Amino acid sequence: MEDSVSKIIEEVSPFYGDAKKYKREPVEAEKHELTYDSTSETLEPVYFWIVDYMNSLFERDVKKLIDNFSSSPGSGHFSELGMRATRMQEEGMKILGAVNTVLKSILNLIYDLKEFEIRISHYTSANSKNKDEAEAGFLALKQIWMDNVDVKRGRGSINMMAQDLNFVTLRDAFMIARSVGEVEKMDLNDRVKRILKPRLKEFFEWKTRSEIELKKRFEIEKSYLKSQLNSLQLYTRWAKPYLIAAERLRMQEMGQAPDLVNVFNTIVLQLTLFAKEEIKIDELVLDSDVPREFGKKGRFKRKYYKCVLVDFVFRGIPQRVSGQQAHYVFGGRTDVSFRGYCLNEDELKLFDEGLKKSDIEDALKLVEGVTTESLDQLKGDIDYFLKSDAEKAKEEEKKRKSIDINPFSALFGFYSEKVAQRKENKEKAHLEKLKKKGAAGDNYAEKLIRNIGEGKAAESCFNIFDTYKKAHGMPSHPAPEEEYKKSFGEF
Repeated sequence: MEDSVSKIIEEVSPFYGDAKKYKREPVEAEKHELTYDSTSETLEPVYFWIVDYMNSLFERDVKKLIDNFSSSPGSGHFSELGMRATRMQEEGMKILGAVNTVLKSILNLIYDLKEFEIRISHYTSANSKNKDEAEAGFLALKQIWMDNVDVKRGRGSINMMAQDLNFVTLRDAFMIARSVGEVEKMDLNDRVKRILKPRLKEFFEWKTRSEIELKKRFEIEKSYLKSQLNSLQLYTRWAKPYLIAAERLRMQEMGQAPDLVNVFNTIVLQLTLFAKEEIKIDELVLDSDVPREFGKKGRFKRKYYKCVLVDFVFRGIPQRVSGQQAHYVFGGRTDVSFRGYCLNEDELKLFDEGLKKSDIEDALKLVEGVTTESLDQLKGDIDYFLKSDAEKAKEEEKKRKSIDINPFSALFGFYSEKVAQRKENKEKAHLEKLKKKGAAGDNYAEKLIRNIGEGKAAESCFNIFDTYKKAHGMPSHPAPEEEYKKSFGEF
């Protein structure tokens, strides 16, 4: 576990990477180790003391990178955690069943609303003052009426009468007529007129009523869509804690690790903490640690950070504590490793990408896909139907204003969404370049900052290690000399 994280750092950083590859002397990170073996003392006090102290040193910028555990199959802890995980999985899958049902309902509602919108557009066109648009709307509605309403008469429908009973002019006359009164002016025989008049009257009645009902149903379906969306969001919130808990209760496969014997009552815990703090160049100049020229704006394109990596490996014996709700305490051996690094922001970006690619940070990817991606895919359609015309107009106005046409606005710090998007694309392109070519090596000035950062990281690393020992009555020794002072001396 410890090697997996430190190996990623060595892969992304030329400073800590393969010495032969970069043709330089090998560089090893500052490292201190602490072993605490007591069957009566538990891991929690050790872990939380170090977490709290690191938070005080690094302004609470401490992240947990790894949290793995594994119990021997024959232990009671293994069976109890297995039952808890199964319970979480069952509850999560039960709620996911409801999520799938609601999601299907939302898909059907969106499809229906799109169909309603197309149909309503025909009514809008038919009522238009534009002659051509109104005619197109009327023809579309008449076609819908013949296909869905009149067709139910069977052989008495307009289409069947024109086809089978030789009323060849009936269909064309129906499509042309704009009112019942126009029928008398048409050059048709009386038999066709007698059939056409009641059909036209029925069509206009259907047009009026169906428009009202369709718009009413459109609004009802939109309200129902909103209700189903709220239900989906609620169900996903309910499901997520169960799925996350089930994933976190999943034991890590440790192969043939000698610490785990099948029938022993043993548990192995693996934890990794990572903390970082930016190295402030201005402060180094004030302290005369670097030349004054280093303080000029734009002198450094990359920020540098002192970083501390703390690994815990705990092997213990789970002991069940009886009470209102039984739980376990763990006494045993704790091995803590402290490492200090100095990394620049390019190396940290590659480090984050390395964690994502490895098996270290894959625990919750499936959960995120189940609970959030479905809504993201439907977001455009949902917003389109649920947002009012006023909200849509407001968004359009905001988007229009965001397109900044003033060439001097950038001088005063006004940045539009377009500029922000350009910046985001630039960062993505830079990350892709880093993935292909890796982080560039340090120039002379950066080497000095790197060495100072190395010294500060070593100091913080030793500080955590040494303070813990002193706080718990263990023997200590003086701190090592800062590396950058060995190499460069004082300024």
